Amino acid sequence: MLFLIAALMLMGIALGTVAHVPVHVSLAATAAIACWLLVFAVRERTTRRRRPAGRQEG
Repeated sequence: MLFLIAALMLMGIALGTVAHVPVHVSLAATAAIACWLLVFAVRERTTRRRRPAGRQEG
């Protein structure tokens, strides 16, 4: 529950910031976050393909 409250507070801060910065800054930040998420998704997918699903590192 605490995590949910913290996430909502951070989202409110981020949305408040976006409302006050110029559009091109918001678009640049959006593009940077999208690239970061795309790289993360590709890395996760390639890692899961190399490692069998039933085995865990430990």
